[in-house]
Amino acid sequence: MIKNIKDIALLQGVVIIYTISGIMSKKASASGDSLVRFCIFLGLDLMFLGIYAILWQQMIKRFELSVAYANRAMAILWSMIWAAVFFHDDITVKNIIGVLLVAAGTLIINTA
Repeated sequence: MIKNIKDIALLQGVVIIYTISGIMSKKASASGDSLVRFCIFLGLDLMFLGIYAILWQQMIKRFELSVAYANRAMAILWSMIWAAVFFHDDITVKNIIGVLLVAAGTLIINTA
């Protein structure tokens, strides 16, 4: 069980690192004919995934598996935020309702 807000923030920090790799992946796919740009973003994607993998292993040692994976679902929130900020995607009412449902489930797991 998660003991305090600091633990939740730590776990969310790892999830944020995971979602940043998705940004790098999308940037790599949108690099067009620029092989250098593609390689830079692909390298950054792999770097963030490597960092995430190492940190995630530490998280699943530290927390109950059900709690860790419930918090990982918050990647939906972070991905939606990054999509709006970096790619100017629209956030719809359905998006917000979906994220609120996921957040409510995560909150229930964290306080159980």
